[in-house]
Amino acid sequence: MHTVTEIEDADDHVALRAQWVSLWLTPVFGAVLLIAFLAFPGFLPPMSPQDSAAEVADFYREHVGMIRFSMITFNLCGIMLIPFFMVIVLHIKRMSTPSQVLAYAYLAAVVSGATLFAIADIFWLVAAFRQDRAPELVQLLNDLAWITFTAPVGMLVAQAVCLALAVRLDDQPEPIFPRWVAPFSIVIALAMTPAACSVIFRTGPLAWDGLVSFWLRVVAFAVFVCVMFVVVRRATLRQDRARNAKARVR
Repeated sequence: MHTVTEIEDADDHVALRAQWVSLWLTPVFGAVLLIAFLAFPGFLPPMSPQDSAAEVADFYREHVGMIRFSMITFNLCGIMLIPFFMVIVLHIKRMSTPSQVLAYAYLAAVVSGATLFAIADIFWLVAAFRQDRAPELVQLLNDLAWITFTAPVGMLVAQAVCLALAVRLDDQPEPIFPRWVAPFSIVIALAMTPAACSVIFRTGPLAWDGLVSFWLRVVAFAVFVCVMFVVVRRATLRQDRARNAKARVR
């Protein structure tokens, strides 16, 4: 018969193993998503909101194969970053905060962002679905895809703010995440916020193809994932070591 302590140790081991698997899925699927990003001909350079209906329709006719490949890849693999963000949620729950509301708010923001990302992919795929569709309808679907991809940054800002608040409120002597993660998250939020204006401008840095709305937003998100991967890995490693030390004492 196994004792309660042995069962708890086994459960902790399984839980940590799941965290490690979820964490290491990130670089694998991150590389796949980078390939999909580079494969989509509308990203390098970004399509212009100034393109006429005829130009947009021609783009979809000429690049239908790569559009389908890149967007199907995004659709299948983009969601595979969710396990990484769920590990962040678990670490937020481990923080010594007055309530776990920030962890659940972070979870809700991640789910909202993943949903909108999937919808943008579908709009691009629908635009490429029928080659005989009227150019004005293709342009409409293209607008929907780009605006859905670029403008809804509220959930990303919410993620960053919730994480920053959790880190600041964690009053443990040795916090789960380093204190600098809080201002780093706020900087990321500030970098992404201007992209919300891409629904207004057709030219300049705030247009959906602009330096701020597209490039700064994409780079800020990529930097956030890369930096947080290192932070979460270290936090998980400390958690693993603490579990092992506790087991040895028992």
